[in-house]
Amino acid sequence: MLFLQGGATQQFSMIPITLLRNTGREAEYLQTGYWGKKAIVEAEKEGKVKTLWSGQADGYKRLPDDAELSFSEQAAYLHYASNETVEGLQFHRVLGPDSVPRVCDMSSDFLSRPVDADRFSIIYAHAQKNIGPAGVTVVLIKKSLLDSAQEQPNLPSFLDYRNHVATHSNYNTPPVFAIYVTLLVTRWIKDVVGGLENMENINHRKAELLYQAIDDSQGFYQGWSRKEDRSYMNATFNLTTPELEQRFLQEAAQAGFSGLDGHRSLGGVRASLYNGLTVPAVEQLLDFMSTFERKHR
Repeated sequence: MLFLQGGATQQFSMIPITLLRNTGREAEYLQTGYWGKKAIVEAEKEGKVKTLWSGQADGYKRLPDDAELSFSEQAAYLHYASNETVEGLQFHRVLGPDSVPRVCDMSSDFLSRPVDADRFSIIYAHAQKNIGPAGVTVVLIKKSLLDSAQEQPNLPSFLDYRNHVATHSNYNTPPVFAIYVTLLVTRWIKDVVGGLENMENINHRKAELLYQAIDDSQGFYQGWSRKEDRSYMNATFNLTTPELEQRFLQEAAQAGFSGLDGHRSLGGVRASLYNGLTVPAVEQLLDFMSTFERKHR
């Protein structure tokens, strides 16, 4: 377990530098949304990349079904994001063959639910969603993977996982406050919430309440993503017109709700339901949504 810096964005480069550069092999990536696409752009700078599936043509409104995926047993590794924050899409299963190193960007749902970590060769997650404040990125990496990865000549020392392992995440001055808060968050999940199973139940309850309100609005609120691929972390939706969306966001801000604007690349409305958000907070949002619908339908 490493505590690094540079966010998931730096991992977009460090992973292919370590596992793809100069290997002559091909890595497989899933382009499931805004962040999946960014990871591919960086990987292509280091070697051969196959985009195994892309949702771009459909506007990133769904994730691939199993029948649409054909994995190679010879791939250098498989990479995907478990949750796409912009579009509100989340995998509810583990993908790919266990014989291929499985690499996953869990930045937005790490510690929100249990995960079978042994099935992954690398898990990485920046902290500022569920884990702690911005400034630290948690990276779980199998020692056997590093042992088998070839060393890259002329690699900047800071981009070599081995240096961070050897110095116990102290290769340079670490973000100590962010790491300390991460400690407090893990204690809170364990001792107050009662573990990841309970954390998952709470997060599911929040998402189910919000999605039910969207579905019951008879089209006044329109969910962005396919129902079976909906994210428990980020609920994205639209209203019937862009003008009504702006009024919704303005009145929501006046009522004390913040952070409901959709991502700049997509627009619309996005309610993020990370660990720190309570069920009563979601219920207050639902009350506002119901009142707004009655006023403007």
